[in-house]
Amino acid sequence: METFYQTFRRRIAISVAIFLTSSVLLINSFAYPGRKPFSSSISGQLKAEKRICITLLEATPEKEVDLVVSSSEEEESDDTNQPNSHHNNKNIHKRFAPKVAWDRHHHATFHLVHGDKTKVDALTDYATVGTTLHSQPLPKRVTSLLSPNSQLVSSSKEWKRLKEHQEKIAKTHLRDLLKDKERCDSFFAETDGVYVDYSRNRATQETMDLLYQLAYKQDLKGKMEAMASGEKINFTEKRAVLHTACRAGRDEIGSVIVDDVDVVGEVHDVLDQIKEFTDGVRSGAIRGYTGKRLRNIVSVGIGGSYLGPEFLHESLKTEPEGINAALGFSLRFLSNVDPVDVERTCADLDPEETLIVIVSKTFTTSETMLNARTMRQWLWDFMGNDKEVVRKHVVACASISSSDLVADFGIDTKNYFFRFWDWVGGRYSVCSAVGAVPISLLYGYDLFEKFLEGARSMDKHFFNTPFEKNIPVILGLLGVWNMSFLGYNTRATLPYGQALLKLPAHIQQLDMESNGKCMTRQNIDVDYPVGEVDFGEPGTNGQHSFYQLLHMGQTVPCDFIGFVQSQLDLCLDGEELSSHDELMANFFAQPDALANGKTVDELRAEGCPEQLIPHRSFKGNRPSNSMLLPKLTAYATGQILALYEHRTAVQGFIWDINSFDQYGVELGKKLAIDVRDHLKEARKEGNNKEVSTGSPATDRILNYYIKNSRSLCRQADQTDESKKMPRDYPPSHHNLGGQNGKL
Repeated sequence: METFYQTFRRRIAISVAIFLTSSVLLINSFAYPGRKPFSSSISGQLKAEKRICITLLEATPEKEVDLVVSSSEEEESDDTNQPNSHHNNKNIHKRFAPKVAWDRHHHATFHLVHGDKTKVDALTDYATVGTTLHSQPLPKRVTSLLSPNSQLVSSSKEWKRLKEHQEKIAKTHLRDLLKDKERCDSFFAETDGVYVDYSRNRATQETMDLLYQLAYKQDLKGKMEAMASGEKINFTEKRAVLHTACRAGRDEIGSVIVDDVDVVGEVHDVLDQIKEFTDGVRSGAIRGYTGKRLRNIVSVGIGGSYLGPEFLHESLKTEPEGINAALGFSLRFLSNVDPVDVERTCADLDPEETLIVIVSKTFTTSETMLNARTMRQWLWDFMGNDKEVVRKHVVACASISSSDLVADFGIDTKNYFFRFWDWVGGRYSVCSAVGAVPISLLYGYDLFEKFLEGARSMDKHFFNTPFEKNIPVILGLLGVWNMSFLGYNTRATLPYGQALLKLPAHIQQLDMESNGKCMTRQNIDVDYPVGEVDFGEPGTNGQHSFYQLLHMGQTVPCDFIGFVQSQLDLCLDGEELSSHDELMANFFAQPDALANGKTVDELRAEGCPEQLIPHRSFKGNRPSNSMLLPKLTAYATGQILALYEHRTAVQGFIWDINSFDQYGVELGKKLAIDVRDHLKEARKEGNNKEVSTGSPATDRILNYYIKNSRSLCRQADQTDESKKMPRDYPPSHHNLGGQNGKL
C-alpha cells in the first residue's frame, strides 16, 4: 500500500507539472494574442498534457486509471470549424470534470506554496515523475500518452479512422465504384475553366469526409492563412513562404508585411524594373558592347532556377501569341556543369548578340557559378576582356543579400541586377525575377503578366474555396490517401499536350524536394509514408514507353492533363478526326483502362486463346485524376503551376513536415566540396600520391579517375587561348573547341 506521505509527495509533484503547463499556456496567450494558424495545435498539446497530469493525480500503483482521452484530443478537440464537430462530454472520465480537476489543482498548489517543497522542485518532466514517485512503472496507457510519438498525426483519431476505413476500401474495385452515378456526379471540381474529375480514385464519399476531418484536425486552413499572410512557416530556416506574393495584384500592395517590408510593393517594384529593361532590350534601345541588338538569351541556373522557367518557356513556345512575340529572339538554358552542355548551348550563337542571365539566389551555387564564369570567358574570348563586356552582356537574378557578389562578378548592379527574396524558394520561384527576366526577354512582359494572372486566379480559388470544392486541397488530400494509406509511393504526371513536355520534370523537383522529408515540426521521425516518387512524359509518347507498367506492373496513381482545344490544331483532308481529337481519344481511354482493366470473362467472350488469358487480363483498380482546361495559354499555364504548388503544400501541411527547406541537397554539395579539394591537390604538378578520403570505396574509384584523367588534363592545360583577341565568327564547323580545353 502507498503511505499517506508517498501519496502527498506524488500529488505535489504532479501539481508542479500542472502549474508549469498552465503557466506556459497563459504566457503563450499573452505573447501571441492575435496569432491563429498554429496556436490551436500548441494549445491542444498543452491541454492534453494537462489532462495527463490530472489523470496521474488520481493514479496509484495499485489502481490503473482508465484513460478516455488521448493526446490527440480525441474528446476535447479544438477543431470547432469542423462540420458536425462537438464535445462528447458523456464519455469523459469523471476525474476529467473541470470543477473536480481544478479544485484538486488549486488544493495541491496551495500545499506546494505553503508546505514542504523539498525534493519536488525539479520534477517537471512527466515521464520522470512517473518513474521517480512510483516504485512501479506508470500504467501502459499513461506512458503511451507521454511518448513523443503521441504528437504525430498518425496517433490522432482522424488518422486511425482512415486506417480502419482503408480496410473497407481494400475490398472494393473501381469497376464497381464507377457504376455509382451519384458518386461520379459529385466527384469533380471546377474553377475558372479548370475542370478536375477525381472519380477514378479508390475513394468513396466517406473517404473524402474522413480526409476533410483530417484536414481540420491538422489546421489546414490555419496553415494556408499563415502562408498567405507571411508567417515564418519555414520553421527550420525561419523564413516566410510567399511565392504567392510574386503574382499578387497591385491592389494587394500593403496587404502583406514581413520584417517591416511591404512584400507586394517590393514585388511590383521589381516587376516594373523588369518590364522597363526587357522592353528596352526587345525594342533595341538597350544593346550589346559592340552596338549590336541582343537577340539571344542564355539563362544560366540549376534546379528551380532552371526547371520552372524552362517548363514555362516550352509551354509558350507554340502558343500563337508566344510564336509572334518571340520572332527574332531565342532562349536557351544552361544548367549542367558538364562542358558538353556549354558546347551545345553556345554553338552557333553570336556572342555580340547574346545576353547572359545568371540565376542564383545566393550567387554561390557551385555549378551555376562555374557555368557563369565559363560564359563570361566565352564573351571575353570573342570581344576582349574589357569590363564593359560583362556590364553590357550579363544580367543577374539573385537575392538582395548577394549584391556584393554580383558586383564583384562585374555586373552593373544598378541596371542589370534583378532581386528576389529569401521568402521565395528556388522551386517556387518561377513567378519571381527567376522566370520573369528570361521569359519577358523572349516573349515580352505582357505575355508573362498573363501567366501571373492565371496563377493568381488559382491562388484565389485555393485560399477562398471550401475544402469540398477546392481543387488543390482535394488533390493534396487524395495524394495523402494514396501514399500514406493505400501505399502507392509513386505518381505519374501525364500531360496530353506536347507543349507541357517539361512539366513532369518541374513537378518532380517541386514535390520530391519539398516533401522528401523524414522529420516533423516537433522534431520527431515520421512513422508513416510521405513523399512520392514523381515522373512523367507527355501522351502519347508515354503510352509507348512506360504505360505497360502502369497497366500491369505496380500501381501508380496518375494525373492526366488535357485541353479542349489544341494550341495548333491540324486536320488533314480525308481524315475523320483532327490530330487533337486523336490525342484526346487516348486521354479519355487511358484512365478507364487503368480503372476497369479487362476481366477473364471479357477475354473469353472475345475468343482469346486460353493459354494467353493470364497474360492479357488486366486487374485494373488503378487510380487517376483527369484535368481538362480550355486551351494551353499563358494564363492556363499559370493556373497549372499554382495548382501543383498548392497541392504540394497541402500534403506537407497534413504530414506536418516542412515543405520549404532542402537540407538533403546541401549534404551532397558539402561532400562535393571535399572531393573538389582532393582533386585540386591531385592536379598539382608533380603530385602522384594517391588520394585518401577516409572511405576505401571512394578512394578506389576516385584514384582510378585521377590516374586515367591526369594526362588528359595536362594536355588541355597546354592550350593558351587569348582572352583579348576575338575569335573569328561564326565558327565554320559549329565547334567552339571545348574538347580541346579552349573554353
